[in-house]
Amino acid sequence: MSDHVHDLASVREATDRLLSAVGTLDNAALAEPSRLPGWTRGHVLAHLSRNADALENVFAGRPMYASAEARDADIDRDAPRDLREHLDDLRASAGGFDRAAEAQTDWTRTVELRNGVKDSAGRIPFRRWIEVELHHVDLGIGYELEDLPPEFVTRETDFLADRFAGNADMPATGLTSDDGRTWTTGGDSGAGPVTVTGPSAELLGWLCGRRDGSALTVTGGPLPVVPPL
Repeated sequence: MSDHVHDLASVREATDRLLSAVGTLDNAALAEPSRLPGWTRGHVLAHLSRNADALENVFAGRPMYASAEARDADIDRDAPRDLREHLDDLRASAGGFDRAAEAQTDWTRTVELRNGVKDSAGRIPFRRWIEVELHHVDLGIGYELEDLPPEFVTRETDFLADRFAGNADMPATGLTSDDGRTWTTGGDSGAGPVTVTGPSAELLGWLCGRRDGSALTVTGGPLPVVPPL
């Protein structure tokens, strides 16, 4: 069950962690490659700022982005900025997202995101939390999947297992974490034929494309290829 008040508080905490970590960098570090192919750390930070603006648009009933091309162009434009500009933009865009959330009166209404994806307004804070946490990891500055809040790891694994459920490009797969949590995904979401077990952070990393799955134990076949996010 989504709790937008709790999730908004979690977004603020995650944003504070991100700002504190980024504040220790310098301009040269922002120009270095991130863990995302083709993106510098500056690209990741620019994306986070523009994503906050985009979700503000979603709350207001506007298109999330003017177009895919405009989204990419905005990120490329903002990526080369210096540290101070990035920090100012991250704070300002996070504040805009907060104010847009505070203005909401109907958290049950359906909203539209990119590529025609629809969700309830009440789930938007969790989607923003995902962006902040995973892209903090993508910066490659010492914050790892193992550092993510346990609640976030469980809920994001729930989210991704549900997202891939019924996807014919992935065989029916059972997941078990080292703390005994279980999920089913892929295929018809029935049990097996493939089972994947391992540490919670490794399972999440594999599902979200941040780890190659080599630390996981697989039975019933090869490690499935996770569909694109």
